This record gives sequence, structure tokens and C-alpha cells, in this order.
Amino acid sequence: MKILLTGVTGYIGKRLLPVLLDNGHEVICCVRDRKRFDATEFDSELLKVIEVDFLSSESLSAIPDDINASYYLIHSMSASTGDFESLELKCAVNFKNRISETKAEQVIYLSGIVNEKHLSAHLQSRKSVEDELKKGSYQLTTLKAGIIVGSGSASFEIIRDLVEKLPVMITPEWLNTKSQPISIRNVIQFLHAVLLFPPSLGNSYDIGGPQILTYKEMLLIFAETRGMKRYIYTLPVMTPRLSSYWLYFVTSTSYKLAVNLVHSMKVEVICSQNNLRELLNIELLTYQDSVRMAFDKIEQKEVLSSWTDALSGDKLHKGMNKLLNVPTYGCLTDIRKHKVDDLDNTLNKIWSIGGSNGWYSYNFLWEIRGFIDKIFGGVGLRRGRKNQKIIKAGETLDFWRVVYISRPEKRMLLYAEMKLPGEAWLEFKIEEDTLVQIATFRPKGIAGRLYWYSLLPMHHFIFGKMVKKIALNT
Repeated sequence: MKILLTGVTGYIGKRLLPVLLDNGHEVICCVRDRKRFDATEFDSELLKVIEVDFLSSESLSAIPDDINASYYLIHSMSASTGDFESLELKCAVNFKNRISETKAEQVIYLSGIVNEKHLSAHLQSRKSVEDELKKGSYQLTTLKAGIIVGSGSASFEIIRDLVEKLPVMITPEWLNTKSQPISIRNVIQFLHAVLLFPPSLGNSYDIGGPQILTYKEMLLIFAETRGMKRYIYTLPVMTPRLSSYWLYFVTSTSYKLAVNLVHSMKVEVICSQNNLRELLNIELLTYQDSVRMAFDKIEQKEVLSSWTDALSGDKLHKGMNKLLNVPTYGCLTDIRKHKVDDLDNTLNKIWSIGGSNGWYSYNFLWEIRGFIDKIFGGVGLRRGRKNQKIIKAGETLDFWRVVYISRPEKRMLLYAEMKLPGEAWLEFKIEEDTLVQIATFRPKGIAGRLYWYSLLPMHHFIFGKMVKKIALNT
């Protein structure tokens, strides 16, 4: 079967792709930027990658006509709080129009549970997208899920942050809102099983786990599963804005995503009854088992995807190709060089930088910079990295984005996604037996230059020590 897969760089798409390939399907992956998707890791002749921007109808001509079905996994929850509804609807319209011109018999859409009368802007947007997709010439199958529990999912990582960092929590009243969490494994099973499954064509289903829990209960069960004792007290006086700031500063989420999450978490997401699970013979995992399974993947370093992979600043929306050529004109640089003791050891250190390994020099200063970034609405350091030894182009690395990485070329290039009065790159490369470390900053106005020069004393210590630690076999 020939399948079109959208949202392949997102959390769900990265999990679904290997399942489709393992079942012998030819998969056409739509990506906005090839540089953010490494197709070589799948090593499959059944995989093809095309560049498509669903906000630009002209680019959709790259989609082949002879597809049998398509997955629509495009969401913009982490986009700006004011315009994600219009962006999602425009993408849906362009997608519907193009797929209606192909031979596709089915479109499978993953949405959110929308059974309440009063919906958040995020859930209302999901419903509007579904209504638009229904207008196509194909059969639409909609699966609606609430909280998805799995290693790397936004919900899982936020709950993990709260539980691991706060022994006592003073929380908003919406923690008493009920939800029906579902394991990522079950979500992928549903998505694959409904593929051209006749009873599912033209139908919509809510999918959830076997338990209905409040967010407070989820936090407490999570803590119990991890062998921790936590105390939670809810306050009725925390406004949505205060709640958003609470999530933003305690967890790794962005402020934009925190706002959308808070408004969604005030709405109950409980499944309406249907027989899809019985038809597909899927065994639902409990919330406790979902948490245990997620930590098994984390401990085995097998986290396939993370919600942070799709979370990026506006600069990356134009494509990573725009960032590969580091500018020189009007830029300020800090260049450090040091002879390498052991080539493999140095490359391993470069490939392992950031996350729990830190930055090899004055980590407390990096933490302070991350905290300042959070105060000004940036991503901070809490995004970390998925794997402490393996890193690929397009992935997040604390408040950086990996825009290029090549072990044969002995080079890694990072682009800053922190709040800055300008743009910044950090490059590591080995020339012969010398490590070259280059920090490049393109200032924006006087504020940018003042920012750079005010940090020069710290650069002397931080970058000077970092290049030595990476180059030397210590």
C-alpha cells in the first residue's frame, strides 16, 4: 500500500513511520525541511521524502497522485497563542484540496476529544479541522485522544517535571479536571489498525485508556509508580495566566504551549462509548503500565521521538538551509582552538554535549542563562536532549537546535533558540589535529552589541575552558 504521512517530524509521526515500514507499506513522508528529518536511520527502500509546506498550496503538487491513503498529523499547538487556529485551518484546506485530486481512499486524522459544550481554542481548532477534512472526496477516519502517555510526549514530560521537582505542589483548581489518558503504544496501534479498515471508513472514534483520572490523580499515581511521596493542594484563585506561568517556569514547556495546555486542561476529555477497541482487538494499557513502559524506554535510551523535536522558533520555519551558512558580515565572533589529544574521545565529547552531561565548563552559568531565558519567554535549558550519546540534525540541544552534524566531516553546528537581541551560532569542528570552536553572533542594533560586549568576560572563562575540556583526554 502507498501511504502519505504528514507530521513525520512530530511526536506521533516518528512513532508511526517505523510501524508502517515494518508492515511493508511504501511511505511518502511530507516534510517542510529535509534537513530536519534523517531518513537514513530507517534504512528502507520503501521510504521516500518530499518537501511540502501545507501553508503553501503550490508546494503540494509534490504529493503523488497514486497514494492509497494518508495520515493527517499536523498540529500547531506550540505556535503563537493568537494565530494557530487560522494556521491549522489553512493547512487543512490545502491538504483536503490536494488529496481530493489523488486516488486516496482514506484520510486518518488524529484529533482531540471534543465532547464538552465549551471547548478551549485548541480543541475548537481541532474540531474545525475535522469538519474541513470531512469535505474531501475520500473517506475520513478520525481518532480522538486526550492525554497521551509515553516517553518524550509533552504530557508525560510535564508531569515528570512536576513530580520530580516539587515534593509539595500548590496547584490550580483545574487539576481536578477529569481525563482519560492513553498509552502512546495504544495510539499507534489504533492508527495503524484503522488503515483502510472498512468499518472505520467515514467514522469518528474517541480513544482512551481504561481509567478516568483527574490530573491530580495522574500526578500522584506517577509519583507512586516512581517510588516518591508527593503532596498536592489546589487553590481556586490561580488565574489561567498564573497557571500558565506556573507550568512554564516549573516544566520544560514553552510559554505558548503552556497557555494552550492550561485552557485545554480546564475541559474534561472523556471518551464517548464505541466498539473500535473490540473490532480491532487492542488491549488497553493502564496509566501505571504506560508510565512504567515509558521509563523502560528512557532507561534503555530508546526514546524514538520527543515533543521538543517539533517545537522551534520562527527562524526555523523558513528551513534549516537558511541557517547552514554562518554569516560573517556584521558579525561578532569568539574563536578558540586547541590541539586534540584523542580524536575519537573529542568527537564523543562533542556528540554528548548538553543535556545531563552539561557544557564542560561553568555549568552553573549555563543554568543561569537558561533561567534568564525562561524569564523572558524563551525555551531555557530544560528541553535537554533525547539521547546523551546520539544526536541528529533537527533535534533540540538545550536552548540550541542542531542544524548540521557529520561525524565523517568532524563538524557540528548549533543555532540558538534562546531569546536574543540578534542571532547566534555555535560550531565545533576538527581540522587535522586541532579543535576549532567558533561562537558567532549577528547583533540586532545597539542592544545586540551591548549584549555581546557585556558577556565578553564570561566568554573568556566559559569558551576558554570548554575548548580545553573537549580537546583534552581528561
